[in-house]
Amino acid sequence: MDHSISKYETLLLFVVVPLLLLLSIKQINSKRTKKKKRKKELPLPPGPKPWPLIGNIPHMTRKVHITMTQFAKSHGPLISLKLGAQVIVVASSPAAAAEILKTHDRILSARYASNSNPFKLGDIDRMAIVSATTCNDSWKSLRALCRTELFSGRAIESQSALRERKVCEMVGFLAAREGKVVDLGEIVFTTVFNSLCNLFFSEDLLVLEDGKGKASGLKSHVSKLMELAATPNIVDFYPVLELFDPQGLKKKMIKAVTKMFSVWESYIKERREILESRSRGDAPKGDFLDVFISNGFDDQKINWLFLELLTAGTETTTTTVEWAMAELLKNGKEMKKVREELKREIGGNSITEANVSRLTFLNACIKETFRLHPPVPFLIPHCAQETCEIMNYRIPKDSQVMVNLWAIGRDPSVWEDPLSFKPERFIRKRSSTIVDFKGLHFELLPFGSGRRVCPGLSMAVKQLPLILASLIKGFDWILPDVDGPAKLDMAEKFGITLQKEQPLLLVVGKQSM
Repeated sequence: MDHSISKYETLLLFVVVPLLLLLSIKQINSKRTKKKKRKKELPLPPGPKPWPLIGNIPHMTRKVHITMTQFAKSHGPLISLKLGAQVIVVASSPAAAAEILKTHDRILSARYASNSNPFKLGDIDRMAIVSATTCNDSWKSLRALCRTELFSGRAIESQSALRERKVCEMVGFLAAREGKVVDLGEIVFTTVFNSLCNLFFSEDLLVLEDGKGKASGLKSHVSKLMELAATPNIVDFYPVLELFDPQGLKKKMIKAVTKMFSVWESYIKERREILESRSRGDAPKGDFLDVFISNGFDDQKINWLFLELLTAGTETTTTTVEWAMAELLKNGKEMKKVREELKREIGGNSITEANVSRLTFLNACIKETFRLHPPVPFLIPHCAQETCEIMNYRIPKDSQVMVNLWAIGRDPSVWEDPLSFKPERFIRKRSSTIVDFKGLHFELLPFGSGRRVCPGLSMAVKQLPLILASLIKGFDWILPDVDGPAKLDMAEKFGITLQKEQPLLLVVGKQSM
């Protein structure tokens, strides 16, 4: 028998075996390294202990803003929850909000997109300004266009006469209904909606008479659309169910969005025909529809942009005016101060956007309303584009990230006597810093901050005091309920916007000034 070692055995003994040993050692070391990394990895923010598979779903209630506030009291200003496979991070203090909206604004400026969205993400990112999932070039271009044509200082000033005219029409409508009960929210909604429609289409789409018009019942439909958008979707928690749409939310959203588009689609078609009959260079830019068409936007993109701008602009303004009036009616001393200021500063003159800036106390009432009743209690949810660290906690990639403005506004460590309506807290005293709502003070963020700050902030600053001052100066308001202001129902209805659960029904009193 030949006991000599073959060249293959030599190769196995001196090359392959050592190589295998080396690889094995490397694999063992790699596992040890990963284990060490896992040990060093930062924890998620604290929160209620999740159940297996379903996470914190059993802990949630219909009043999500209140539930999240209670969690923050137990676990701290930055908490995390797990809803199925979805990680949600919620900030409930000014410091935590600043980390999300300022320090880590780039990483966290993405938008969380629900599976109930009626369009594919690629389409949304191409045509959206509010709901675009990333701050891509298309989004930047749209923001710049809206800022220049619709929300710039020059544009806001040029639109002031239109907004004043629509508010004057509202006052005239109410004057004709002296002694009758009106739904204040419906009237304010119609006024704001028509102001925007004239900027977009150069025409009213609603009429104040009995709340009817070419888009009759639109306020309830917009509210329904916002309600659908705020409804928790089981598919977001368990993406494997996407094909089944078990709640039918996507179908309902498609139906609701299609109905909204039908309100103004005929205007887009008619305008295209008019502009196509002229040379492109001579196409006028009389309103925002002309701007969109002249920039080559297709119908789908125009429809979606109008949907975002109209719903965002009308719902938040209407909700804020309704809450402000409710608070002033409930707090008679503050209402008296507003009336005295109007008499002193405006007198018998007409209210304009130019002179409402002098109404220091009324504007403080608006800020106080924002604090107690933020129109969008969690802002629009953000999404982590990559894993990052906040306040010594790990925020995983693709987490849904929110800021609980409702909790911040009622935090006793931030605000003195936080549950009371005290506009005086926003009036300057000696050497005091006045908190503003333009995104620089994280105690008060009704319009957000950072890259995703609301593009319509500059318009809201003008429109809100104009409407509120006109309502108060124009009429003595009476609650139809015999129980009086002390028993006024202030219950909230949670959604993307924080509405009054019961509409504010008021009797139009005599014109007061």
